[in-house]
Amino acid sequence: MAPPLVSVPMKKDKNKKPSLVLTLSAAGLLIGGGSIAYRLLSQRQPYWSDLLVGANMIPGDALFAVSLTTDPQQWQQLRQFGTRETQTELDKNLVELRDRFLTKNGYDFQKDIAPWVGDDVTIAFLAPDTASKPAPKPVTTNGDAGSDQQSMVMVLPVKNPEIAKSILAQPKTLKQGKWIDRNYQGIAIKQNQGQAGENFSAALLDGRFLVITDSLKATERAIDAYKNKTSLATTGGFAENFQKIGNYQPFAQFYVNVPTAAKIAAASPNRPLPAQVLAQLQNNQGLAGTMTLEPEGIRFKGVSWLNPNSQRVLTVENKAGEMQNRLPAETLMMLSGGNLQRLWGDYVLTSQGNPLSPIAPEQIRGSIKSFTNLDLDKDLLSWMKGEFSLSVIPTTPKQGSPDDFRAGLVFMVQASDAKGGQSLRQSAETSLKQLDDVMRNQYQFQVQPAKVAGQPVVNWVSPYGTLTATHGWLDGDVAFLVVGAPISDKIVPKPNNTLASTLPFQQTVPTEPNPTNGQFFLDVERTVKNLPPTILTTNQQTLLDATRLIGMTSAVNDNRSNIYNIFIGLKKVTNSTVLPSPKINKSNSAR
Repeated sequence: MAPPLVSVPMKKDKNKKPSLVLTLSAAGLLIGGGSIAYRLLSQRQPYWSDLLVGANMIPGDALFAVSLTTDPQQWQQLRQFGTRETQTELDKNLVELRDRFLTKNGYDFQKDIAPWVGDDVTIAFLAPDTASKPAPKPVTTNGDAGSDQQSMVMVLPVKNPEIAKSILAQPKTLKQGKWIDRNYQGIAIKQNQGQAGENFSAALLDGRFLVITDSLKATERAIDAYKNKTSLATTGGFAENFQKIGNYQPFAQFYVNVPTAAKIAAASPNRPLPAQVLAQLQNNQGLAGTMTLEPEGIRFKGVSWLNPNSQRVLTVENKAGEMQNRLPAETLMMLSGGNLQRLWGDYVLTSQGNPLSPIAPEQIRGSIKSFTNLDLDKDLLSWMKGEFSLSVIPTTPKQGSPDDFRAGLVFMVQASDAKGGQSLRQSAETSLKQLDDVMRNQYQFQVQPAKVAGQPVVNWVSPYGTLTATHGWLDGDVAFLVVGAPISDKIVPKPNNTLASTLPFQQTVPTEPNPTNGQFFLDVERTVKNLPPTILTTNQQTLLDATRLIGMTSAVNDNRSNIYNIFIGLKKVTNSTVLPSPKINKSNSAR
């Protein structure tokens, strides 16, 4: 499977509530600071020791959960990545959230939280609670939405129970409202009654976890999940798959509940999902990942898995990893996969009739038929069962003309039978000849046989006399098509200095998992530098300016799960500043 596309966040509207992703990120940032490294180990419950902290207290239908480190050294390391602009934006969000949730209520993290909290905290957003309702209500995004529809649960492991109990027993004096003591299933709950939207409650579970939520109902749901063993830790496939991406002292870990998110999307009046699409998404169970900080950037290890009860299974076929050996060292971008025909089949399965898909399969088929008069499935994909790649290769600038940037888009695919590896070159040549005829007769292109480094190729020359495309063969059964700048001489014959031999590729594209079914490489610095200045928004430009390189390797782990390894090489801020100290309101700091 080829790596998924990555979307860039849109500009934030200050008049609207923060998005879910922004809220999660900001909530995590307020935890940034605290104690030295400490990993929670439970002798009575070792089953959960490698999962998200507090996974046994988060309801199993949680939409999203993220665990973040409280190690100040890791947070400081994160602040050293990027540029001054990205650091300023990170610090702005961190300070705002710290002042809103801690300083405003008279708390100082180092003084009041760090002495007792463990090394990771977990934040989870719950699915709407429909157990007591006659019919599910659509999830809304406005400010009038019910509190049970966007409930948040925060789990803080306790390494010093005495201090935690003391803070819970004697909380800070509230500016408005009052504290109320409640009891649920034998567990004491401390709840505040303040202004609408600012209520929260807290409970100490098992003397080892402080659970804080934004509503009493969410606290009760967390207690039920813990007592009744209906938590994330017992959700089908969660424990088994989460352990595949375990890492020592990660900066963050996360989990996305795919079917629950699909149900909410289906209930939304804005973008409803058809019933057949919802049924397809029910085959998928979860997506989880681990984020670690390395000297030159950030690494993500991810896993996605199918519902244990799903009839669908994955084909374990990992036969990629050779295309980088056919590309020149100056290649800017490469996306490869192991079997284009199977990738297309998977895309059709999950995208047909799905309004959230970038392009409908029917539209792609129709466009190819209209433009080339070829049937995508019968004439093309039938022989595209081997490894493939899509790459961007720049031309060599003319001497004295460094601004003369041009690049060619290169498509390569191995014409072979996926099962036996038998060459399907004859079928491919039949299709290419049909394509030549279409370009000649329908679009009045000149289809000219030629040679590059002594090897035969076919050029398409536009009616205006410009070389538009070239196609030919590499290694006997690898067809290639170059569109745009004439860079065929960079891949024919095989280059001496390949992309695989370069340090940027070797240091960025992970070597594991191996074997692989897909890889991705992008030299962000060189690519962005040559993009037209108006093609990116300010926010996109800021993010890309902080990034050097991106690499990814993926594989089908078994018949129900895929694994991913992603590395993002980042620039570094020299002489990074220190976050401004909070100003505690003394009138609000008394108990």
